Amino acid sequence: MTLAEQFSALDSLLMRNRQYWQCTAFDFDALPWPELQEPLNNLTDEEVAQLDGNEEQLYQFFEPHIEQLEQLVNLCELPTANLTRSDYPFWLSNGIKGRKFQQLQDFVAALPSSTKPVLEWCAGKGHLGRMLAFNGAKSVHSIELQPQLCEQGQHSAKQQGLAMHFSQADVLKDDITAFFKADMHAVALHACGGLHQAFMQQASVAKVSNISFSPCCYHLFTPDNYLAMSTLAQQSLLNLTHRDLKLALQEMVTAPSRIVKVRNTEVAWRLGFDALRKSITNEQHYVSVPSVNKAVFSDSFKSFCAWAADKKSLKLPQEIDYNKFLFIGQDKIKVTDRIELVRHVFRRAIEVWLVLDRALYLQQQGYQVSIKTFCAKQLTPRNILILANYPSSN
Repeated sequence: MTLAEQFSALDSLLMRNRQYWQCTAFDFDALPWPELQEPLNNLTDEEVAQLDGNEEQLYQFFEPHIEQLEQLVNLCELPTANLTRSDYPFWLSNGIKGRKFQQLQDFVAALPSSTKPVLEWCAGKGHLGRMLAFNGAKSVHSIELQPQLCEQGQHSAKQQGLAMHFSQADVLKDDITAFFKADMHAVALHACGGLHQAFMQQASVAKVSNISFSPCCYHLFTPDNYLAMSTLAQQSLLNLTHRDLKLALQEMVTAPSRIVKVRNTEVAWRLGFDALRKSITNEQHYVSVPSVNKAVFSDSFKSFCAWAADKKSLKLPQEIDYNKFLFIGQDKIKVTDRIELVRHVFRRAIEVWLVLDRALYLQQQGYQVSIKTFCAKQLTPRNILILANYPSSN
């Protein structure tokens, strides 16, 4: 199956099943799918959490209930890169947390062998660039927004005798065309949304010989309504918004219990406040309140409601049964979590759709493109690697 055929088949299935994923869980007081009510209501909260953390079990549970789910799962399967891991001295990993260092190792191991000059995009402190320089890249040019990270990265490279130099740039505002040359290998690990799209566009204009990147956070630095990159995706009937793009990111490595507890408190309080707001305004639709420091959720539900009411310019009555609304919020979590569980069946499919859009765009620019996974999901769920090479340059 070609990338275009894979995209078209996936696009068709996502369109056909959009009632299961293109919705907002907080909007509903009851499960919106009659055919799924019995299997979902029979799940305990512990079973919901277990399914949500195990993609294979999640698919198996819903396969009898959602048509063509097996085909959808097959369309999301990607080949695993053949990894040729290098050994690195201890000093190269200084300052890099264990899981991050393993991600970097696997990403580098999945790249084509090359000694070409490297352009490292959204480099941070240049951890990826230092590994590539250590592995024999002729030179590494690291592009980063934050000056202090450029300084720290340059200091480390000088200390370690690596052929690197940094440029500070806002890649969404500054003229970045001069960074790209045909004879180079352009790399980016987990550059977000518009940042990796700008990288792709400029690299393909310059006919950079090798482009290797792992996309992340598809909604950041982009308009709310998704602007497809490839011709095929532009013809799709799917109208994706930031809410849909965020769905692709909702798979995560198992969180510590304290984080899970805070998350459950936050959801219950937000839902409880929304029930309170509805009782005052007689409005029926859910209205979100802004993100806030998680420390707020170690205070009281009453103080959270006061804060949220202030953000929404809502005057609260003197006499409120806060326990009543907190109970409503806690009870509604059961519905919300089960709706989210159904939506999560499609989170990888949305991500693969977005990745295929990027791969097809590069194909249109004349590149030979492949898509692989470069590490286990336990290291990072954002484990997709797009490899593109320009034929005349190799």
